[in-house]
Amino acid sequence: MATKLKVRPLHDRLLVRRMKEEEMTSGGIYIPDTAKEKPQKGEVMAAGNGRVLEDGKVTPLETKVGDQILFSKYAGTELKLDGDEYLMIREDDVLGIFN
Repeated sequence: MATKLKVRPLHDRLLVRRMKEEEMTSGGIYIPDTAKEKPQKGEVMAAGNGRVLEDGKVTPLETKVGDQILFSKYAGTELKLDGDEYLMIREDDVLGIFN
């Protein structure tokens, strides 16, 4: 994505774009939009500098821009930027990084 985002996450937050879900089941049945759940997979589009500890030290994030992640079902805040939908989540809500 070559678009310059107009927001930079702070501290341990990540800006995530959800990945598209499959439109058909493995058996070939079409899934209508009303029956689909929002995907829990996404790509990190922007990341903060790290978590600030009580003593003022900053621990770097394990996730980085471009990582494909799996996150908690009800994580974050939905945002609409330049017509695209994103999710702002804390790194604590990331369950794993796809290899």
